[in-house]
Amino acid sequence: MKELVKYIAQALVDVPDKVEVKETIGEQTSVIELRVAKEDLGKVIGKQGKTAQAIRMILSAASAKMHKRAVLEIIE
Repeated sequence: MKELVKYIAQALVDVPDKVEVKETIGEQTSVIELRVAKEDLGKVIGKQGKTAQAIRMILSAASAKMHKRAVLEIIE
């Protein structure tokens, strides 16, 4: 899951070197924290949060295949 989020985020931003993804794994739920450069934050969130919502949708579909739940948090 971590690699999937990192791949998507790096494709969206102008400074892919500043993308950091941290994953905290629990029994049923994984929390994935995404950090990007301050100037790229808007690109990851998108207009009215549509891009962030799309990333979360892809993440939930991928995690459902593994019978787990994943939560994406975008950190400023």
